[in-house]
Amino acid sequence: MKLLLATRNRDKVREIRSVLADLDVELICAADVPDLPEVEEDADTLEGNAIKKAMTLHKMTGLPTLADDTGLEVEALGGAPGVFSSRYAGPDATYADNVQKLLQAMRDVPESRRQAQFRTVIAFAHDGQVETVEGVCRGVITTEPRGSNNFGYDPVFYVPDLGKTMAEMTLEEKNRISHRGRALQEIKKRLAAYFRSV
Repeated sequence: MKLLLATRNRDKVREIRSVLADLDVELICAADVPDLPEVEEDADTLEGNAIKKAMTLHKMTGLPTLADDTGLEVEALGGAPGVFSSRYAGPDATYADNVQKLLQAMRDVPESRRQAQFRTVIAFAHDGQVETVEGVCRGVITTEPRGSNNFGYDPVFYVPDLGKTMAEMTLEEKNRISHRGRALQEIKKRLAAYFRSV
């Protein structure tokens, strides 16, 4: 049995694989399936993008499909970059470009007002239907990058409970407390039940 991950982002695939490793299912990603198109993330919510990606690739392949969309929501920026997080600095932005734009936007924000949250919505499409779960992780935006795991905004997202940025955590630590880790733990129960029943 196969589960399609509707992403080509190898960092994201690595995180998902580590959480779902004990499911009795073969995980493949969009890059493993020839001729699958990029699904444009043009919805105005994280939920909308996750559902669109999951349903589009599920209908094209017939495979049960998992898709997510994640946003960094910064209080001092009115919830921005939010649904535009991956392309905050432009359509071809690198992780570093997005981090630099964020730090620039936050340069005059005092330490007491730098609260933010990561929010992930995961959509699971199967049998022509879709269900969603959500995970949230709260933290603080630092004034400069810290850590070597340079995935997205991790170097500037500080989690007070652990005293580290996400880029300073091991993958195991991050998956235990992160937005995606929490959403994956929730969807994992549904995946296990689904694959037992087919």
